[in-house]
Amino acid sequence: MTGTVVLVKNPFRPERDREVATVDAPITVRDWLDGRGILEFDRPTLCLLNGKPLLRAEWRTAVIGAGDVVAFVALPQGGGGGGGGFKNPLRILLMIAVMVAAPVIGGAIAGALGITSPFWISAITAGVGLAGAALVNVLVPPPKPPTPTFGGFGSAAAHSPTYSLQAQGNQARLGGPIPVVYGRHLIYPDLAATPWTAYADNEQFLHQLHCIGQGEYQFEQLRIEDSPISSFEEVQYEVVPPGGAVTLFEADVTTAPEVAGQELRGSNEWPAGSDGWVGPFAANPPDTDATEIGIDVVFPRGLYFANDGGGLSSKSADWEIQVRAIDEDGAPVGGWTVLATETFSTATTTPQRRSYRYTVAAGRYEIRARRTDVKDTSSRAGHELRWEGLKAFLAGQPQFGNVTLLALKMRATDNLSQRSSRLVNCIVTRKLPVWDPVLGWSAPQPTRSIAWAFADAARAAYGAKLPDWRIDLTALHALDQTWQARGDRFDAVFDQALTVWEALTRIARVGRAVPFLQGGILRIVRDQPQTLPVALFSPRNIVKGSFKVQYLMPGEDTADAVTVEYFSSRTWKSDEETVALPDSAAEQPAKVSLFGCTDTTLARREGLYMAAANRYRRRMVTFRTELEGLIPTYGDLIAVAHDLPRWGRGGEVIGWDAQSLTLTLSEPLEWGDGMHWIALRRRDGSVAGPFGATPGATTQEVVLAEDPGFAPYTGTAEERTHFAFGPGEAWSLKARVLAIRPRGEQIEIACVGEHDAVHDADAAA
Repeated sequence: MTGTVVLVKNPFRPERDREVATVDAPITVRDWLDGRGILEFDRPTLCLLNGKPLLRAEWRTAVIGAGDVVAFVALPQGGGGGGGGFKNPLRILLMIAVMVAAPVIGGAIAGALGITSPFWISAITAGVGLAGAALVNVLVPPPKPPTPTFGGFGSAAAHSPTYSLQAQGNQARLGGPIPVVYGRHLIYPDLAATPWTAYADNEQFLHQLHCIGQGEYQFEQLRIEDSPISSFEEVQYEVVPPGGAVTLFEADVTTAPEVAGQELRGSNEWPAGSDGWVGPFAANPPDTDATEIGIDVVFPRGLYFANDGGGLSSKSADWEIQVRAIDEDGAPVGGWTVLATETFSTATTTPQRRSYRYTVAAGRYEIRARRTDVKDTSSRAGHELRWEGLKAFLAGQPQFGNVTLLALKMRATDNLSQRSSRLVNCIVTRKLPVWDPVLGWSAPQPTRSIAWAFADAARAAYGAKLPDWRIDLTALHALDQTWQARGDRFDAVFDQALTVWEALTRIARVGRAVPFLQGGILRIVRDQPQTLPVALFSPRNIVKGSFKVQYLMPGEDTADAVTVEYFSSRTWKSDEETVALPDSAAEQPAKVSLFGCTDTTLARREGLYMAAANRYRRRMVTFRTELEGLIPTYGDLIAVAHDLPRWGRGGEVIGWDAQSLTLTLSEPLEWGDGMHWIALRRRDGSVAGPFGATPGATTQEVVLAEDPGFAPYTGTAEERTHFAFGPGEAWSLKARVLAIRPRGEQIEIACVGEHDAVHDADAAA
């Protein structure tokens, strides 16, 4: 027989872009390459000898003999760097690594596990690709793009007024969602009604009603742009809690846009055949009832006559307002009646602005106006009259629902411009009820808790509308204690449309947790250290042929750091923190967005956690079992013992001597150096131990260092007690459950190998 060398030039097309050469006589790998003139490969290249990775240092000693197969596989070179279309290079590179590793490394894994069956080699190869992709998605979830909201058919997506610097400001987002604020945050509140103006003592007042968001809030600061509201003496404000009434001004006022400074001409200026009327204009829209009509008039040049003595003489102006009822289609339902006749006199060159209000029976109206006196058109007179505005004050008190409102009445001065009046912002903290196992729900109180934001999103009318019995409040209360001790908080504004599940996922993610549904109950689990496995699985309770192990092999292009984007509470702008594990070069960071994080410490801590999880969690395990597969749940720690990957030795207990604490096992044991341990499975599926173990009289006997606390079952009436045995921590693989899927009468469990370094990196942050 001869040896074979395969050069795979394109790992994406290994069946075509490859070169196969035979080796007639034994030769080292290095000598064979030198004979081909290959001093060094131009790309990173993986060498496999009979399916096992061969280190470069071994090329000079490893001999290609009869029947040996050597494969050189060139790895692809990635780009990205976080720019252009590669928004998450970590995900792209890991996906490439999976695609490349699957066809080639599957055989290597099979060889390392001692598997020679072509069927199992192909199964493991397929498993690498599938599980590698799942691993990328599970441990490095790519940030989802924000769900766009649309102002109307065919319109562009609306920007967030909170997180987009271009959109920051007060605006009316018609059709947009009412914001939901959690924790402490800066917001630019939306306009809850159309702003309107009125004149008093010849000064203009702007009335703006803002919606802070759903629920109640504690106000920390109220500002116009970057200045506190106390710097503006001309501003009055009122905070209206949910269900309260606005008392600072009328909240439901409509303004007719058609009235915009039309001149009311004097009777001497009326064109031939004209009666001088301006209008009519509808005062209020259909399906509304006005109870008052507001008229604004302006004398832009003042009102005066320059007399011969160099002084100013008084001038007067007269005008008339008429009203007529109209139906929902705008058709008249009655005749014109005089609403008011007005006269104004003064002697000044200062522009004069006046507002008038008139009571009417509730209904819809149109208004017209005309000047009834003779206008003095000489250059020595200021006698111009303009109709500046038309408003309708609607009947009843508007109902805004369970929202907090901010009413502002601002006097126009040189200290307050039109632009700055739309830059009202405030720093608020959301008030939420807090749940206690003994006291139940409290009254709403200021909180930045992740747990109670999650509960609110699940319970509220704008959320999932779940009753309390469908939420795992006990787990939330326990997690709240952990988050409070760590200083983890959720500070965010939901001001764009998205699904409830996405909102729950974002809230939980800041606390390193994920939501899941189980038996109709909304639950949440946090990725945190666990020491005691809840269940033990070994070849005795794993369905034959269902055990699969998938590995994700890191490459030279794998991201070695994480850049966390967050919204800083110091500047109230987007910021970034790049973190890496101590021995990483941090040359290729992956960028992720942590919505709801406003703290640098939290951003760094979560970045280190993600970097550690990316490095150390690369073993995916899938197997089937019977109904005991329902014992663990998502996120639980389990112990998996199996002899193929050398994760301990599993079997059954067939004998027990309580006096000598000696177990007789169904399988012979191999003993090495150091301390050995054995764990037992109780009748309820939980794990007892591990206990220190020493050899017994035979290879199938082991002596426990302590009493296990129960008598292992060794009979035949039920399933015997299972065991897992090995040196040190190698008595089993600790794994975290990712999925539990019914498969007929069996249960399929998918899990990822656990590693203490994931949580050690977090503790060191």
